[in-house]
Amino acid sequence: MPRPYVLLNVAATVDGKIDTHERRGAAISTVRDRQRVDELRASVDAVMVGSRTLHDEDPRLTVKSETLRAERVARGQPENPAKVGVASLLKLGSDSRFLTSGPARIILFVPHGCGDVDLGRRGVEIYEVGEARVDLTAALSRLAEIGIKRLMVEGGGTLNFELLRLGLVDEVELFVAPLIFGGAAAPTLADGDGALSLKLVRSSVETWDDGGVVLRYMVEQS
Repeated sequence: MPRPYVLLNVAATVDGKIDTHERRGAAISTVRDRQRVDELRASVDAVMVGSRTLHDEDPRLTVKSETLRAERVARGQPENPAKVGVASLLKLGSDSRFLTSGPARIILFVPHGCGDVDLGRRGVEIYEVGEARVDLTAALSRLAEIGIKRLMVEGGGTLNFELLRLGLVDEVELFVAPLIFGGAAAPTLADGDGALSLKLVRSSVETWDDGGVVLRYMVEQS
């Protein structure tokens, strides 16, 4: 089935952690990395997050730079990419930043029978795909059908894992911060159940004066 080009973007510590064991959205990105992420958001049609990120961090997922937003408009695109949330159960408050920061198209994927009529009335596009869990293959196919050609995924680890497991990721861009969090319970880039065995092909490396490193890899498709 057709699907968008999928770029998985991650900020991690040297020991591969994307948060501490407390899972409260620990700061990992530097000022320069936040600029990199803003540029990536400005380059895509949509940004996707999983349930934990959606509910616990309540991200805005908007382009912060006025210049980048203006460039999108000049290209005939909306100011911000569409926001895409994946959740087995929706628990979004009416004043959620995910819902209210914008302007932006808002798309939610949930299992069958888990839609939210009130959100639908607010203009949120809700698609029910899958039974107990969201069918990610069907979700990406639907995104392609509604005009999303380039999708950026901003985690968390469980969503990353499932997309990688299903062969739905084309590229991984990883900012490695000069930090170590430690802890066996701290989440990692691919934090799902089971194991993965994927080969990546490095496309570029950048080393920054702030101590960070940006690694870009293409996912070798089987």
